[in-house]
Amino acid sequence: MKKNIFRYLYDKKIYHTEHVNKIIVNSFLRYNKITSEKNSLIVSYIVVNEEDSDYIHSSNIIEIINKHNSSFTLEDLIQFFEFVISPAERKVTGAVYTPRNIRQYIVKKSFLHNTKCLSSIKLADISCGCAAFLWDSAQHIHRTSNYSFKYIFKNNIFGLDIEEHSVKRAKILLSLAAILNGEDDDFDFNIFLGNALTYNWYEKYISFHGFDIIVGNPPYVCSRHLSDETKKILLSFDSCRSGHPDLYIPFFQIGIENLATDGILGLITMNSFFKSLNCRALRKYFNKKSLDFRIIDFGSEQVFKSKNTYTCVCFIVNANSANVKYAAARTSDLSDDSIKYEQITYSRLNDFHGWNLKNNYIIEQIEATGRRFGDIYKTSHGLATLKNDIYIFNPNSEDELYYYIHKGVEYKIEKGICKDIINSNKLSRRFSFDELKEKLIFPYTDEKKPVLFEESYFRNTFPYAYNYLTCKRSILAMRDKGNRNYAQWYAFGRTQALEKRKYKLFFPKYSNSIPYYILNSDQNTYFYNGQAVIGNSIEDLVVIKKIMESRLFWFYIRTTSKPYTSNYFSLNGMYINNFGVCDLTNEERAYVLSEDNKVKLDSFFDNKYNMKADYYLHNI
Repeated sequence: MKKNIFRYLYDKKIYHTEHVNKIIVNSFLRYNKITSEKNSLIVSYIVVNEEDSDYIHSSNIIEIINKHNSSFTLEDLIQFFEFVISPAERKVTGAVYTPRNIRQYIVKKSFLHNTKCLSSIKLADISCGCAAFLWDSAQHIHRTSNYSFKYIFKNNIFGLDIEEHSVKRAKILLSLAAILNGEDDDFDFNIFLGNALTYNWYEKYISFHGFDIIVGNPPYVCSRHLSDETKKILLSFDSCRSGHPDLYIPFFQIGIENLATDGILGLITMNSFFKSLNCRALRKYFNKKSLDFRIIDFGSEQVFKSKNTYTCVCFIVNANSANVKYAAARTSDLSDDSIKYEQITYSRLNDFHGWNLKNNYIIEQIEATGRRFGDIYKTSHGLATLKNDIYIFNPNSEDELYYYIHKGVEYKIEKGICKDIINSNKLSRRFSFDELKEKLIFPYTDEKKPVLFEESYFRNTFPYAYNYLTCKRSILAMRDKGNRNYAQWYAFGRTQALEKRKYKLFFPKYSNSIPYYILNSDQNTYFYNGQAVIGNSIEDLVVIKKIMESRLFWFYIRTTSKPYTSNYFSLNGMYINNFGVCDLTNEERAYVLSEDNKVKLDSFFDNKYNMKADYYLHNI
C-alpha cells in the first residue's frame, strides 16, 4: 500500500512535505470519519470542497487503500510518514521505522523500572522522528494513570529531531492520536527542532535534573555519509574518539548524560559496538561508567524491513553495577518475557579487542590458550583493483602468446602480463582449485615487491593489453567516484596484497558452516574478495588449517563473530585475531600433521583447550 501511495504522489508531482502532509492527513481523517473543531493544527489539514484538487487526491488515496487494505490505522500513518522520507534524506538522517512490538517492549520495560509518580515523570526521545515512541509512552501513562493526553503531552513527554518536517509530523501524529481517543483540543507539546549532538536540555529547562526515561531508535548513518561539520562535533564525545564512528554511537553518551539518577535509557540500535574497531572508545566509555547495562542481541535477524542492519535492544540504568547482562534472542522472544541473561563483569570485557558477551567464560578460556592468532599469523584480503570485471577474466580462447576475451568486441591480451588469480570467497568442495583460476592483467614488475609499469614501457611491451585498458580508461577513471589520484590511470584501485607470497591458506570472508580452506605455494597466484593466512612454511599452514577446520574454532567464530543473514558469520581478521592458538609439543605437532580423521582431531583440540564441559559440546 505504502509504495502505491508513494508512486501516486510521485506521478502527480506532489513532493513538498507540507503538501504531502495535507493530502495524507486529510485521507486519514476522511477514511476514519474523524472530525475536529478545536484542534487548530488538524483543522488546517481538513479539505471539504469536493472540487478542490487536494480533496480529489485524498479520494484517490482512499481508493488505493481500499484496494490493498481494510484499514488505515495510526500505525499505518506512522509507517507512511517514515516511508515518504526520500532515500537521499534517509541516508543522511538515518531515519527508519521501528516495529510496534519493539517499541512497546522498550516502553514497557522502561516504565517497569521507573518508581517515580507518573504525574511528574519526564520521558524523552532525542531523535523522535514522527513520535512513534512518544505515542506508545503517552498511551502507557494514560492507561496506567488515566491522565488526559493534554496533561501528558504538556508535562510528561519530550521530543527532539533535527528535521523540521519530523517535528511537524510528530505533533500531527500525537494530535490525531488524542482526537481518536476523544480529546479534541489544542495541545502544548515539548517537541523541539534541534541537533541532538549539540542540544542542551539543561539550558532549555532551568530546573532540569535529567530525564527519568529516554527511549528511541538512534539514527543509522555510517561515518562516510556524515558531513565534515558532524564529524568535527563527534570529536567532542569521549565515546567517539576512535576510528570512524557512525552516528548512532554518541547517542549512548547523550542519553546517559541526560538521565536523572536511576533513570533508564532504552534503545534499539546496531550491535556492531560489541566488536567494531570504531567503537573502542564507546566500549571504554561504558566500562568507565560501569552502569547497570542489559543487552538483548538479535544477532542476524533483520528487524527493519527497510534497512539491512543487525541490531540489539539496550537498557542502561544510571546506577552503578559490576556487570553487563547479555541475552541472545529473537524478536519473537519479547512477547512472552522468556529472555534469560548471562552476567559478565566489566573487568572481564576487553574494550580494545572487543566485547565477548556470549559464553564469555568459555571464549575467555579459548583466547587465553597459547598465543594470539594475530600475533603469529598475518591475514590478507587480497587484491583490490576496484574494477575486477576489467582486470580479471576467463579467456574465451588462447594460443601460444595471447588470451582472447569477448566484451562486445574481441580483445587479445598478452600472456606475459597475466597472473593466475582466484576468488577465495568461492572456495567449495564442488570445485577444484584449477577450476577456480582466472586470469589477471597485472601491470606491475615481476619482483617480490612489484612496482607499477612506466606507461611507455607498458605501451611498447604489452600493446594489446595497453590498448584494452585504454578502451576502458573512462570507466577506470570513475573508481572512488573519480575523486582519487592514482599513480597511473591503469593502476589498481589499492596497493594492498601486491607482494609475492609463497605460502598461503585461502578461505572465504563469510561462511555458514566450517569453511573450505585451500593451501597454495605458488607465489605467482593472487587472490581477491576472500582472505588468506600468510605463513612461513607449508607445515605451519597445515597445522593452522586443521585448527581452523576444527569444531572448536567454528564454535569460537559462531560465538564471537559478526552474524549475517542465513546464519553466515564473518571470518574477517578482526574476528579471528584474538583466537588463542594452542602450543604444541614436537610430538603433538607431528600428530596433527599426520592425522586426517576429523573426529580424532576435534577430540584432540577439545582436550588441548580443556573443553570437556557438556555446555560447550551442547553449543557447538
